[in-house]
Amino acid sequence: MKRVQLAILSVALCFGGWVHAQAPATAVSTPAVATPGGIQGQNIFAVKPDADLDPKYATQTNAERAKVQPGNNAPIWRQVGSGVSGFTSLPKSEAPEAGNLIQPFVQYPGSNLTNAGEAWRQVRNNWLIPYGGSLLVIIMLALAFVYFAKGPMKTTLPATGRKIERFTPFERASHWANAIAFVALGVSGVVMAYGKFFLLPIMGSTLFGWLTYALKNLHNFAGPLFAVSLVVVFFTFVKDNWPEKGDLQWVLKGGGMLGGGHAPPTNRFNPGSKIIFWGGVFFLGSIIVASGFVLDMIVPGLIYERATMQIAHMIHGVVSILLLAMFLAHAYLGSIGMDGAYDGMRHGYVDEAWAKQHHEYWYDDVKSGKIPAQRSEPVAPGQTVQI
Repeated sequence: MKRVQLAILSVALCFGGWVHAQAPATAVSTPAVATPGGIQGQNIFAVKPDADLDPKYATQTNAERAKVQPGNNAPIWRQVGSGVSGFTSLPKSEAPEAGNLIQPFVQYPGSNLTNAGEAWRQVRNNWLIPYGGSLLVIIMLALAFVYFAKGPMKTTLPATGRKIERFTPFERASHWANAIAFVALGVSGVVMAYGKFFLLPIMGSTLFGWLTYALKNLHNFAGPLFAVSLVVVFFTFVKDNWPEKGDLQWVLKGGGMLGGGHAPPTNRFNPGSKIIFWGGVFFLGSIIVASGFVLDMIVPGLIYERATMQIAHMIHGVVSILLLAMFLAHAYLGSIGMDGAYDGMRHGYVDEAWAKQHHEYWYDDVKSGKIPAQRSEPVAPGQTVQI
């Protein structure tokens, strides 16, 4: 009987404890102190007075700084920003920056003093894209204004029907190979740089993504063709692009645009064409090919770090804009801007009247026999030449 009473008492005590635990707290009960969960931050107000007066303050490690200025992680971020590389198992020769998260601080022309990646971004977005695009638009509007205001340059002398060979088949082939490669590079480059502003809203992201992917590969394949054809064009036409008699007079009169009248006499190529040859084909052409080879990572022995690629990209972008602007003017004058100019490069021959009016010194050399009127292989009897 005594055992039964003890058992009943035990059950009653357990039940009473459970009921007390389930009962809501009353106004007089003492609330429990909640223990905060998660990772606790340091108290940034627990800073020792004059902590920065320590002579070793600037060289403190992150652990040392945490003792005097809790929450101040400046030492570790200073290391990150200075380009300190962490551990990596990749070989240095293949991945020189594999353990480096953020590049050191630099200041490129047109950027703030910041890490190199952000500095490159500022140059591209704040200068290359807006000002480069504006220059191309201005050039196209100026050429359109000249065309509709003045029209193409006409040949006022009556045509004679007698033809002079202006360009041989080899000269035309080298020119067209270079021109086609340049157009492919120019169109693909403009779409990749500016397409998101005028094509993406029309085409949508999917189609625009496929287009830019295809044009990127076209750009990579057309680059070496442009480089090779550029060398061929240079050595093919260099002999006729040296300064000659009459060039200074042509420049002073702006090619006939200043002072009225026709353009002064010139040789086979006028000074405007020579400026494009030396400034565009030789100088800017050499730079754009060299920077393009760096971006393609085909220059042997060069260490391809991010800074190398960023600098090459900025140079490539600036030179591309200048070349596009220069060759837009060249293409205009060689096509709709001057009657008869396109026929010379398309078929190889021009009328004597055209040669006399636009390149009189060259015409005189041809008439005197100094330069043959037919420099390529003569046409076989019974055959005709398309002119």
